[in-house]
Amino acid sequence: MSLYGTMRTGVSGMNAQANRLSTVGDNIANASTAGYKKASTQFSSLVLPSGQGSYNSGGVNTAVRYSISDQGTFSYTTSDTDLAISGRGFFIVNGSDGVNYLTRAGSFQQLSDGSLVNSAGFKLMGYPYSSTADPTIVINGFEGLSEINLKSGAMSTTPSSAGYITANLPANEVVGYTKPTSLIAYDSQGNSRKLDFTYEKTADNTWTVSASYTDPVSGTSQSALATTTLVFDAAGKLTTPAGGLVTTSALTIAGAELNAIEIDIAGMTQLGSPFSSTGDINGSGASAVIGYEISSDGIVALKYESGDLVPKFRISMADVQSPDKLKPLAGNVYTQSNDSGVIVMGYAGNGSYGTILSGALEDSNVDIAEELTSMIESQRNYTANSKVFQTGSELMEVLVNLKR
Repeated sequence: MSLYGTMRTGVSGMNAQANRLSTVGDNIANASTAGYKKASTQFSSLVLPSGQGSYNSGGVNTAVRYSISDQGTFSYTTSDTDLAISGRGFFIVNGSDGVNYLTRAGSFQQLSDGSLVNSAGFKLMGYPYSSTADPTIVINGFEGLSEINLKSGAMSTTPSSAGYITANLPANEVVGYTKPTSLIAYDSQGNSRKLDFTYEKTADNTWTVSASYTDPVSGTSQSALATTTLVFDAAGKLTTPAGGLVTTSALTIAGAELNAIEIDIAGMTQLGSPFSSTGDINGSGASAVIGYEISSDGIVALKYESGDLVPKFRISMADVQSPDKLKPLAGNVYTQSNDSGVIVMGYAGNGSYGTILSGALEDSNVDIAEELTSMIESQRNYTANSKVFQTGSELMEVLVNLKR
């Protein structure tokens, strides 16, 4: 056995324990970092060929393993933009270098420009929302993504397109009796437009209803929006028009378009009681964003003053075949490595992807008790390896002194 080999083995052991202490130190320092995944040092023996009757001491090799696939517990917060993933998958974020990365750190905050940025300065990415098609799944790329911005819809309006009227027309009134009512509709620019509906009895069990609009500034009346004959049976139930629908004509008002509106009147009756009417037309006027909601499938909807929730984005997610083999970088983000497999994009709740929790953060998966135990073990083992080195050094000194 070589004394130099013994000393090298002791140094190898000290270096290995120093590496282990380094990972322990990182883990303890990041025990409160949202989405942090612990690192651990794995040991493997290094055995050198030995001669006859002589043992050639080797050493120990170390490799760092990241427990990226081990999910942490959740802490719930009061911020809707704090996001956590329950299950597989990673958020896709964009750095100041313009490169997209993966992360589980979902402590996002809204900046003044509307973007969502986590504590490390990475912007959350997603897909523009579509009600007719799901996002296209991209393998080994980040095509189709855009920055999620909560100010992308500063003002919104929903033009009217449909409505309903439920009324009772008094059966005991004389022919020629008329009764006006009105409903509010919204044009393409969010202006409210009062539509007047006039009912006139023209014969037994027969009425007409006409819809008109009068410009409040000029006083000009558009009386031909709709005129429909209403026929009731002996029980006072509506039989005409078939299907119980009335459609008004489209109208251009001061450069804005008031759409044709389909109004359901199937609930009308003609009974021996006074006139009564209720109804509503859909749509909303121009209103500003006052909030947002993020669903478990990652749909980001903006909430307007009108009470409307308008979906704008869908948070993108990504995954790889071997998450523990991803390459970690500063800022608690990861990139693809040769061993991780290719990045496959998707969205929450689809396939193997987990769901998104709004108002929650994934805790670090570091166990402080386990790390402190590892630290003590490493300290003892480092000391023991130093004793091996010290003993080899003393024996070498004895060997040198034999010459004296």
